[in-house]
Amino acid sequence: MPVRVLLVDDEPLVRAGLRAVLEAQPDIEVVGEAADGAAVIPLVRQVRPDVVAMDVRMPLLDGIEATRALLRTVADPPKILVVTTFENDEYVYEALRAGADGFLLKRARPAEIVHAVRLIAEGESLLFPASVRRLAARYGDGGGDRAARAESTRARLTEREGEVLRLMARGLSNAEIAARLVVGTETVKSHVSAVLAKLGARDRTQAVITAYESGFVAPG
Repeated sequence: MPVRVLLVDDEPLVRAGLRAVLEAQPDIEVVGEAADGAAVIPLVRQVRPDVVAMDVRMPLLDGIEATRALLRTVADPPKILVVTTFENDEYVYEALRAGADGFLLKRARPAEIVHAVRLIAEGESLLFPASVRRLAARYGDGGGDRAARAESTRARLTEREGEVLRLMARGLSNAEIAARLVVGTETVKSHVSAVLAKLGARDRTQAVITAYESGFVAPG
């Protein structure tokens, strides 16, 4: 089955460019478009995309609030790929904190756009881990006693789960983590599921954000 994508951006040329790039791929289908985040929820319910590629800055409802609303109101929500002009943007980090699964620069090359959509849809690796780390270092002060929060995160995880979370933060896929730890891929999937459950994270991006903000993993 192709990856079903919904495009949300207030610039028609951006939507047209993304559509042209994505629809050139046999395994990706653009199933709808919207010009503002306010239209996301009804469209998601109508076309049931696997991935929503959404601008972070829009005039009525921006990508941050649209992400929050989508995750709050839609059962089994799609993956959310934030599309942005600027990489080191606090809006991008806030979107990730709100529940977005990754971000893509509008100036990205066609191959990078396709890779981002596929990777987000698969959900087994972190998109642009170095960029997420830089954003966390710049904007990710969760407040309070970082040492205490790091210890709290550590206490919730087994030693192996903590090791898996650190490797997730470095951007390793399940297969790469399995090779590094010399275990089976299914074992890694079980560890990842346990980490997400214990941290209350929707996916690995959210788990990594939690790891950075708690101080369990240093973002610098």
